[in-house]
Amino acid sequence: MIITALKAESSAGKSGRGEQFRIELSDGSLFSFKNCYLPPEIFNDYLVNLKEAEGREINTEEEEAFRFASSCLRTEKAALRLIARAEQNTQGLTRKLEQRGCGRTCVNTVIERLTDLKLLDNRRYAQLWFESRLRLARSPKRLLYALCGRGIDRDDAEAALKAALDKDTEHAMITRFVKKHSRKKGGEGENHARSLRHLLKSEGFSLSAIEGFFDAG
Repeated sequence: MIITALKAESSAGKSGRGEQFRIELSDGSLFSFKNCYLPPEIFNDYLVNLKEAEGREINTEEEEAFRFASSCLRTEKAALRLIARAEQNTQGLTRKLEQRGCGRTCVNTVIERLTDLKLLDNRRYAQLWFESRLRLARSPKRLLYALCGRGIDRDDAEAALKAALDKDTEHAMITRFVKKHSRKKGGEGENHARSLRHLLKSEGFSLSAIEGFFDAG
C-alpha cells in the first residue's frame, strides 16, 4: 500500500501528540487520525516530515496502526459528545461507547487519554453525583453502595463522600433517617437509643454526627 497524500489538519500545540492528520492510500482509502494514537516509531517515521512520507510504501502492520488511530479518533469524538452532555465515569463511558459499536481496545485507549487530560475523572464524577443526591439520601452507606455499583472505586467514592458531606448535611440526613425509622419501629428509652446509635453507625454515619444528633435532641 502506498501513501498518496498525508497532511496535518489541526495543531496540538507544544506537545505535538494530539495533532490531527488526514491520510490517503493507494486503494482510495481516505481517513483522519490523531498522532497520539500511533506507536512512537510510526509517529517518528512518517509524521515528522510529511513531504517525505508521501509516495512511501507501508506494510500491513503500519496500515493497521493508521486505521486503528482513525478508529480511536472516532471513538474519542463520541466520548467527547457524551462528556459534553454530562459528567461521565470510566465504567459508564466504556459501556456507552461499546453500545455505540466502538471496539474495546479503542475504547480503553481513548479512556486512558481522556483521563490523562483530566476530561474524565472518577473522583470528580463521584463528588458531583453525591452533591446531587445528598438532600434525599437515606444514609452514607447506601450512597456508597449505589455509587460503587456504577463502577467507582471504593476509595474514590469514600474520598468524594467525605468532601461532599459537611456537618450540617450529615445532621439533616440523620434527622430524616431517624424520623423514618421511628415511624416504622417506634420505641423509646435507653435501649431504643442504644439500638438506634448502633443502627446509625452501621449505616455509615460518623460518630461525631451521631453524638451531635443525640446531644441536640
